[in-house]
Amino acid sequence: MSQITVVVTKKTVEAVDIASFELASVDGKPLPPFSAGSHIDVHVADGLTRQYSLCNDPAETHRYLIGVLRDPASRGGSVAMHDKVREGDKLRISAPKNHFALEHGTAHALLLAGGIGVTPVLCMAERLAQVGAEFDMHYCTRAPERTAFMERIRSSPFANRVNFHFDTGAQEQKLDLAAVLAASAEGTHLYVCGPKGFIDFVLAGARAAGWSEDRLHLEYFGAAPQEGQVSEAFEVQIASTGQRIAIPAGRPVTEVLAANGIEIPISCEQGICGTCITRVLEGEPDHRDMYFTDAEKAKNDQFTPCCSRAKSPLLVLDI
Repeated sequence: MSQITVVVTKKTVEAVDIASFELASVDGKPLPPFSAGSHIDVHVADGLTRQYSLCNDPAETHRYLIGVLRDPASRGGSVAMHDKVREGDKLRISAPKNHFALEHGTAHALLLAGGIGVTPVLCMAERLAQVGAEFDMHYCTRAPERTAFMERIRSSPFANRVNFHFDTGAQEQKLDLAAVLAASAEGTHLYVCGPKGFIDFVLAGARAAGWSEDRLHLEYFGAAPQEGQVSEAFEVQIASTGQRIAIPAGRPVTEVLAANGIEIPISCEQGICGTCITRVLEGEPDHRDMYFTDAEKAKNDQFTPCCSRAKSPLLVLDI
């Protein structure tokens, strides 16, 4: 995977436990272009790569801007970004990738952000405003002091299209999802990003209101804990060599394969990004990712070895 070296030109506290990082090329040349909803892989330290959505105007080529929440349940990435990365530091990143793109040509867009999920949604708002498209944005957070980019939004040309909702605020200012959905124009496309609970709440409401799946677009920024799922041992077979490798209970497939000299590219390690997708030639995967659709999972011809496992005793992998 190609990498770009960038320098941290600015680090800003945006809200409680949220910092933004402005990244620029080390030689002053334009960075690769990106579209609204894109993210980059940031190599925080050796063996530690995390994904962050770009939240600046896609028309900008001189910088990337990311927002990072300091997660108390961090596996190392967000804490390292907050505590160790400083202005002037150099980081290795990937070129932008987009699994959460805007559907251009739609009459209206409804943008819903929960917490740090605002980062790709804010980028979408910038783009939609720039091209003169119709949209409404709803931004839900725990409290005003935990609301990143609030002043930027309030001073933007599209400020009148954004509604803030705080858990700590009065009842009348909280998100009335049913009313928002009912007021949306026919054919509106919905884009939602945030914690799994928030996304599930929004999608359930939209589906109950009769919204078709082709109008629902989402991106998780973190996987929910896998509760009540049994982690049993199984085997994988490498199709090119016939080698069989035992995968113990509780150990990721990617980790065990790496210990046996077989490296599969990984990034999020939570089944969100799709970096590690591997073809399955035989066997039935136990899909535990948030990347594939239900229809894609039903095919059982690929899986995410960073987090998924097997329902069958053996998986034959196209490696």
